Amino acid sequence: MTVSYTLKVANSRFGGFSKLLFRWKGSIYKLLYKEFIVFVVLYTMLSLVYRWLLTEEQKRLYTKVAQYCNRSTDLIPMSFVLGFYVTMIVNRWWAQYTSIPLPDQLMCVISSNVHGKDERGRILRRTLVRYANLSAVLILRSVSTRVLKRFPTMDHVVEAGFMTQDERKKFESLHSDFNKYWIPCVWFTNLAAQARRDGRIHDDVALRLLMDELNLYRAKCSMLFHYDWISIPLVYTQVVTIAVYSFFAFCLIGRQFLEPLEPGQEGDLDMYVPLSTLLQFFFYAGWLKVAEQIINPFGEDDDDFETNKLIDRNLQVSLLSVDDMYQNLPPAVKDKYWNESVAQPPYTMATAAETLKPSFLGSTFDMRMCEDTEQSQPAEASPSMPRIQTPLLSRFFTAASPAISIKNFGGASRGHPHLRHPRVDSGFPSPYPNRSEDPESVARIEEEETEDEESQASEPTMPGSRLGGTQPLEASKTQRKEVPLIQVKAPSSESIRPDQLEAWEP
Repeated sequence: MTVSYTLKVANSRFGGFSKLLFRWKGSIYKLLYKEFIVFVVLYTMLSLVYRWLLTEEQKRLYTKVAQYCNRSTDLIPMSFVLGFYVTMIVNRWWAQYTSIPLPDQLMCVISSNVHGKDERGRILRRTLVRYANLSAVLILRSVSTRVLKRFPTMDHVVEAGFMTQDERKKFESLHSDFNKYWIPCVWFTNLAAQARRDGRIHDDVALRLLMDELNLYRAKCSMLFHYDWISIPLVYTQVVTIAVYSFFAFCLIGRQFLEPLEPGQEGDLDMYVPLSTLLQFFFYAGWLKVAEQIINPFGEDDDDFETNKLIDRNLQVSLLSVDDMYQNLPPAVKDKYWNESVAQPPYTMATAAETLKPSFLGSTFDMRMCEDTEQSQPAEASPSMPRIQTPLLSRFFTAASPAISIKNFGGASRGHPHLRHPRVDSGFPSPYPNRSEDPESVARIEEEETEDEESQASEPTMPGSRLGGTQPLEASKTQRKEVPLIQVKAPSSESIRPDQLEAWEP
């Protein structure tokens, strides 16, 4: 029987787990006491032999051997090997429990979709759930020793009511070298298809829903079979067992009290009872016994699954749901909160304090916003808003040349759309916001740009231009005029002489 102590630990209190230490059934003491007694007896025998039977020379030799064994215990990774192994065992243990087939979903689908209050309809529903329970009994007989002891032969299964004599003959007439737990599931599908043809199942959607639930039920039966068939690799279990046994074999020799090798040398404290070693044995060997107990939870240990109780429960509730509860409904009436907008169930005096606690509305619900009203005002992002350059990015921009050719710069920008020059009134900010600008130079730039655009619009063009595909006709025939240079103040506010500038020609 499974040992349940959930109620004992429902509330956390001082020494809550300490009360569990004095229980015997399902405890570590019951699992480990035999191995613990053997270890203590062997340790005591070695201690008595060392203290009373060995000569001085033999004691010196034994001391060297014991020191070697004590150093060897550090080479065995006990925590890693045992921790990973037990974690894998516990995950497998819980997965096996969730794979036990329960007919709850299947019986609800049968009760709602297989119709008929007459005897035929009742027989159909009861037979369908009986086939499902029969499949679970057959697979549990294959994996659980408790169920096999309860139903050692098929005669016991027939006598228990899970199978009729005719069904047993059909079952035994089908020869197969493999487990035949799936045969009742096939009977289920054929009977459901016959019920659909007879009109007991009204549509194909209901039949499909019934088949889906049966497939889930059968899949759990199959998982139990495979968990029983495919175990954790034997080599891993052997490695863990050898690691634990060899560790404590070294401890039997290496953890003994030893007299100092040299006279006058201070020795260790003589602890007749090696408390730390015994606790270490209790923890590591107990860890191994936990894995040994739950590696196959379908046995007869105290904490193994109560499969026989599950069989009884599943048969009883499934037959009750499809027979006595079929269309046996209480009258549908108005509920107690029919005229209330907010339903509030009453509390008892023991739980009245819970009404004073506010409901949880979210972790940021009570966060106080900034008191600055300007920060709370909505703001709309506009493409025309200037973008502010950070000081880190501004260092990557090169300084604009102080010598600017107005006409060549304008022509080049018209020929090459990627070569753009900054304007004062444009939306592009200057990479040097602290540099002073000469208003006369800016005005002159704008004036020459305007004149250049007007002259280009009025003059004919010729194809084959190198820059933009077009070129003024007069400019190609006349000599190129020398472009004046403009002085712009540098960031250091020092003027640059014209002889230091180089004219740029396209």
